[in-house]
Amino acid sequence: LTGDLPVTAGTVAFAGRDVTKLPPEARAALGLARTFQVPLTFESMSVLDNATIGALLRHHNAREARAKARDVLQRVGLGAVIDTPARSLGTPGRKRLEIARALASEPKALLLDEAMAGLTPTEVRDAIDLVRRIHGGGITIVIVEHIMEVIVSLAKRVVVFHQGREISRGTPREVTSDPKVIEAYLGRRKVHH
Repeated sequence: LTGDLPVTAGTVAFAGRDVTKLPPEARAALGLARTFQVPLTFESMSVLDNATIGALLRHHNAREARAKARDVLQRVGLGAVIDTPARSLGTPGRKRLEIARALASEPKALLLDEAMAGLTPTEVRDAIDLVRRIHGGGITIVIVEHIMEVIVSLAKRVVVFHQGREISRGTPREVTSDPKVIEAYLGRRKVHH
């Protein structure tokens, strides 16, 4: 969707426009932003500079970009560490920093790839709250996630894939009670007589 991989079939449309052949930077300019399963940060740069990179997409004045980055870092809970190098952050901080960099680009849609992977249950709940706040600000969220608590807590519509194929779609309640989903993710129930 964000152009990181070439399309092998079909088309990608965003905001009523065919973006199939557009490079990632053009899609970002239209309002698509993403995070990665394994956070990608500029290790030796400060937290503020990492987020400023995202803000430079819309704010060509460095002072404005840094102000936007500061604001976003406060919103994601990293305001106290803006001057520290990104390498000093643990997994939760790195994931928040990547979300901040994406948000600083002022996206219309934010694609989160396994944003909760590797987090403790408390960190997952904090991350769910953060995603809710982002969505409440009017940004569409598309999330790839294996943690059912996250899906049930956040999603209005769910598409379930198993081995690369769609096996179910609907509300969280519909897909979690779908026998195909239960079999794929929990295994066939053995009946003993």
